Amino acid sequence: MAPRPEDLPRWRAAGKISAAARDLGVRACVPGALRREVAETIEAFIRSRGAEPAFPSNLSRNSEAAHYTPSADDGETFREGDLVKVDVGAHLDGAIADTAITTEVGGGRRHDHLRAAAHDAVEAGIGAVRAGVHVDDLSRAIEAAIHRRGLKPISNLTGHTIERYLLHAGKSIPNASGMSDERLEEGEVVAIEPFATNGAGSIRNGPFGNILRFRERPGPGDAAASRWFERFRTLPFTARWIEAGEREGLKRLRRQLQSYPVFVEAGSGLVAQEEHTVLVTATGAEVLTRT
Repeated sequence: MAPRPEDLPRWRAAGKISAAARDLGVRACVPGALRREVAETIEAFIRSRGAEPAFPSNLSRNSEAAHYTPSADDGETFREGDLVKVDVGAHLDGAIADTAITTEVGGGRRHDHLRAAAHDAVEAGIGAVRAGVHVDDLSRAIEAAIHRRGLKPISNLTGHTIERYLLHAGKSIPNASGMSDERLEEGEVVAIEPFATNGAGSIRNGPFGNILRFRERPGPGDAAASRWFERFRTLPFTARWIEAGEREGLKRLRRQLQSYPVFVEAGSGLVAQEEHTVLVTATGAEVLTRT
């Protein structure tokens, strides 16, 4: 369901906050920086602007494509040359914006071709957006832009429509053609997020990425779980956001929680991602997450 016109100011504000948080995250990814502190810096910035993180800051590296956020005790630091996907989102009363960019830690130029492919692809996808367009037109544009760089799109990762308190809504935006017969509708909010790789062109599930989501509202008998659900709804969250003394309680909710594995490139290739959230208009796209 598309946002009501009167709700669009919140979506636009969430987009601006998300874009600023993304850019802050890029600046914080320097050699020697603790991954946990970078994630917490991004999330604290979002909260300082009156919003809440729509999901834990994703800081996936190298052949990790997505879904890694640091745990509460993560002591690892970024290293020179790491290819980091800074994927962040903010929401204002459920109005969500989702955005990402890839940075090379230390400012080197070894991975420019991958980063350029992801950038070209997201711009090509945005350029194809308009009300009534076949989703496959976006997919073909994304795929062609990545192939022009001699690289592969990750075929089993997609963009997605977004609805209030629902990060991945009903429609997917594949990064390879021939996979959708959907059309976009005026007023929909859509995340376009190409992934480019020099590997196999697909992902597999890796280890647990420290991200969780409620599948459903917990029963009334569990006060802590009910409190967490009221805070997060069905949006992704991490144990890092829960008081240390209460984290053990998450274990009893295993059946009610979805856990997210890290997505790892199937051929151990490097991965770059770029993402913008757009509003579909009659003639094109309003990009909500540009700075």
